Amino acid sequence: MHWAIGIALFIGTVAGMELFAYAAHRWLMHGPGWFLHASHHRPRTGAFEWNDLYAAIFAVPSFVLILGGVQLGWWPGWAWIGAGIAAYGAIYFGFHDVIVHKRLPHRYLPRSAYMKRIMQAHRLHHAVGTKDGTVSFGFLWAPRPEVLKAELRRRGNAGARQPGDPRDAPLTEDSGA
Repeated sequence: MHWAIGIALFIGTVAGMELFAYAAHRWLMHGPGWFLHASHHRPRTGAFEWNDLYAAIFAVPSFVLILGGVQLGWWPGWAWIGAGIAAYGAIYFGFHDVIVHKRLPHRYLPRSAYMKRIMQAHRLHHAVGTKDGTVSFGFLWAPRPEVLKAELRRRGNAGARQPGDPRDAPLTEDSGA
C-alpha cells in the first residue's frame, strides 16, 4: 500500500472518530452505559473512575486492527485505521483527561479561542449531573457556549446542578457505580 493512502486513512479515521465519539458519548454513555459513565459526572475519589473502562473497551478495536494489518496478513489499511483510532484516543486523553479535567498536574491555561470554547463546552456538559438533559457531547468540536447555554435554558435547566447538590457527593460502593 502506498504511504499516502495510509496517511489518508489515518487522518480520515482520526476525523471520523470524533463522530463516533459523539455518538458513543450521547447514546451509549448517556444511555445504557450510564452505569459506568456516571462516575465521570461525580467527584473522583482516587486516580481512577469506572468511566475509565471505556478507554480500555475502545482500545480493543485499535489493537486488533493494528495487529491484523501488521502481523496477521490482513489488508495493510487496517493498521493505518487502527493507528488513527489510537491517535484519537491519545488526543482525547490529552484534551479531556489532562487539560480539561486535570488528571495530571499542569499549569496550562487556555489562551486560544478554540481551547477556551472546548473547555467551556465541557463544563456546560458537566453542569447537568444526570444522564438526561446534558449538552455538548463532542470532544474536539463543540458548539458555541452561547448556543449551549440557550439550550440548557430552553430545557428549563432540567438536571442542572445547584450548590450542595447531592449528586456532587463522591460515588461509593452502594451508590450505583
